[in-house]
Amino acid sequence: MNKLLAGIGLGAATLLMLAACASGGDQTQPDTSAPDTSSGDTNLGPDPDEALAALASQVLSLGPNGESPQGFETTELTDAEVEQIQAAGLSAAIVLHYGGNDWSAAQVEGLTSEFNRLGINIVAVTDANFRPEQQVSDIETVLALNPDIIVSIPTDPVATADAYAKARDAGVQLVFMDNVPAGFTGGVDYVSVVSADNKGNGVASAHLMAKALGGEGTIALIYHDADFFVTKQRYEGFKETIQLYPGIEIVEEQGIGGPDFAGDAQAAATAILTKQPNIDGIWGVWDVPAEGIMAAARDAGRTDLKIATQDLGTNVAIQLAKGELIVGLG
Repeated sequence: MNKLLAGIGLGAATLLMLAACASGGDQTQPDTSAPDTSSGDTNLGPDPDEALAALASQVLSLGPNGESPQGFETTELTDAEVEQIQAAGLSAAIVLHYGGNDWSAAQVEGLTSEFNRLGINIVAVTDANFRPEQQVSDIETVLALNPDIIVSIPTDPVATADAYAKARDAGVQLVFMDNVPAGFTGGVDYVSVVSADNKGNGVASAHLMAKALGGEGTIALIYHDADFFVTKQRYEGFKETIQLYPGIEIVEEQGIGGPDFAGDAQAAATAILTKQPNIDGIWGVWDVPAEGIMAAARDAGRTDLKIATQDLGTNVAIQLAKGELIVGLG
């Protein structure tokens, strides 16, 4: 069974992960250099539309250990391989960092669809509510079910490393999304880590914010205050890019730790709006914190506030479509 997993089952796991959460677009030639936007530069910074157009064909992120990215199209299964996997009687567990949000629901839906197609039985789906100690317990519980594959997003790379090591040592094939346990090496300790271009997402949301502000104004950043690789990339991508616009000033930054990310972001945004009542915009690290920022803006009567974020959650998508509060999703 382990030989089959090493030869084909791992490819299946990687494929379904890429199908579930890889970023879209033609990325056959990843480019991790900064996007070239110089041709549209003005005294207010780059032309946002030109910058976004250039970004569409680029991948800016590297992996947690500096790995070069590859698109989902690089991993495909033949009909014969699919039949071999279906006949193998494999099982899998999905160990989430936290659920109850549109992004996590979409990942589980994509994974479930692909596992079903491949005849892989899902034995558990767990939700750690972004608490490392709960995720450690979840991994231990799942291991008792003897899955062949675990798909997971580590809540904390250090605090969960020993638990994932137990799974690895038990012969479970690990596929990660977004984050990797400390000390783990790809191709040795785990099959793959799969993610969107989170650096690019942050860059895109910065250009969208700049466009909405006309290149001028004051903004605040509400970031994820945790050792979490992809949210750091989003923050870095946004902050580095918004600084290309000399007319836009970051006047406040506040971190949130969760697990009540909407509530924490609402409290942070309320404090920011109290201190900076004329602030023009606030960036939120993903859509759930952005919902809290929207609530704070409404409470303050600031329906003119410009909010940029990442991820296509239902609530932020509706506001974007209405042209209310949300001005861009990276």
